[in-house]
Amino acid sequence: MIVVVGSVNLDLVATVDRLPQPGATVPARAFTSVHGGKGANQAVAASRLGGDVAIVAAVGSDGESGKLLQRLAYEGVNVASAQTLEGLTSGIALITVDAHGENTIAVHPGANGHLRLTDESRTLVERADIVLLQLEIPIETVSEAATLASGVVILNAAPAMVLPVDLTAQLDVLIVNEHERTVAMEPGGEVEPTVITTLGAEGAAVTTQRGLCVVAAPVVDVVDTTGAGDTFCGAFAEALDRGEDTVDAVAWATHAGALATMAMGARTAMPTRSEVQREMRRQK
Repeated sequence: MIVVVGSVNLDLVATVDRLPQPGATVPARAFTSVHGGKGANQAVAASRLGGDVAIVAAVGSDGESGKLLQRLAYEGVNVASAQTLEGLTSGIALITVDAHGENTIAVHPGANGHLRLTDESRTLVERADIVLLQLEIPIETVSEAATLASGVVILNAAPAMVLPVDLTAQLDVLIVNEHERTVAMEPGGEVEPTVITTLGAEGAAVTTQRGLCVVAAPVVDVVDTTGAGDTFCGAFAEALDRGEDTVDAVAWATHAGALATMAMGARTAMPTRSEVQREMRRQK
């Protein structure tokens, strides 16, 4: 079983021809609101691929909270350990996407910033085969979950921040993009876990104690890169959970992440298992 400890957001997405520079205003060609949050997105990605997934998360008591959890349940994610915090709003992400599929994102944490583990969620984390974490919730909660876990601990170190040494010591796998890797490793240089660096269209680099391996990404028609990284993380966790080795799991995740860029929105194009299998056969 995969347990995701992470954020749940409402994403407000504006589509523009070009991303605005500081001080500039640009017209939006389209606008939509969709469900997101790194934790929720990664849970959905793993579930769509066939994973057994539960989420530990917090939403507010605003009108969107019930819908956010209902959608996760619809996607097959166990939400029994999700918390509704009175007097708070759910997390909000403001996303701008340009004509090339590149994006900028600003996030207001809302209830995510108050997520703490309960006795029930601690038991869930302790029993999980895979614990998947991100950094849109309090670092204290991330560290507690990593410490409690008896299974494989995966941290997607996003948004970028310097990682506490006591947290990195608990990790089995660290997933970062090139910017996040620079920030996360800044104070002490190299870290002990396996490090997976996502490289966008170039694929991903896997660094272990045995050396470096680069896994190529498939060529696809990119519409929107929002959610590609979350799809990668969820797919990687799902592959590990069913027994794939690290490099094969990265190859699976790289194909899933590429397919997720082919439609607008973080979850719209998240693939099923059969879609990833078909794409991997096509690339061969």
